[in-house]
Amino acid sequence: MIGAIQGLGRRTLDGLRGLGEAVLLMLRILRAAPEVVRRPRLLIEQLYVVGVLSLVIILVSALFVGLVLGLQGYYTLVDFGAEDAVGTMVALTLVRELGPVVTALLFAGRAGSSLTAEVGLMKATEQLSSMEMMAVDPERRILAPRFFAALLAVPLLAAIFSAVGVFGGYLVSVGMIGIDAGAYWSNMQNAVTVQDDILNGAIKSVVFGFLAGWIALHKGYMATPTSSGVSRATTMGVVHTSLAVLGLDFLLTALMFG
Repeated sequence: MIGAIQGLGRRTLDGLRGLGEAVLLMLRILRAAPEVVRRPRLLIEQLYVVGVLSLVIILVSALFVGLVLGLQGYYTLVDFGAEDAVGTMVALTLVRELGPVVTALLFAGRAGSSLTAEVGLMKATEQLSSMEMMAVDPERRILAPRFFAALLAVPLLAAIFSAVGVFGGYLVSVGMIGIDAGAYWSNMQNAVTVQDDILNGAIKSVVFGFLAGWIALHKGYMATPTSSGVSRATTMGVVHTSLAVLGLDFLLTALMFG
């Protein structure tokens, strides 16, 4: 019994210590923002790595999510004689929830894991220590551009996801099922508002981008400098990001739409 209590206390202290380290690391990264502004080339390179190279999986996933939403929405709404509201359902579901959430999850699996592994390997091969010996701050040179690239990339990818998803819903609703195209678009335009829907979805995507970049870089920077340590950090980074995104999505939805 005493051993179990000691183990629980030890894990609690380790968790609090890790949270404190993550907060301090984030404060140092935010303090390095002027360096990123002065050297935009580093930011542009990382935007290409985490943003442009993630476009394929975002586009394909968004198209199929939109197709499924349009199909399932029609089968649900037709029982109530409201099949013309399929466009509204697809747009609101994507803009409010699925766009930001699925984009963040895909980003964590594709780009976040890459960031964690890259930084972890740089630590394992002592590249970060070498930079410190040459009076180059790795947090400013390595971490800050990658964090701000993630912060910018996730909202842009989420917007693309929502747009392609709406188009996918249009293809299956109008092209396959035969719903009137004018009803699809007009009902959507009347129901979706900038302030209540699009803006709240954009806020969610920015928060999720912040989380994804923060967790990925922290896991890589604090990884044990071994092959197994980097592998474990990469796995935990994806898991923690996914759980954080899903949990925070519930809280944000309750605050925005409750």
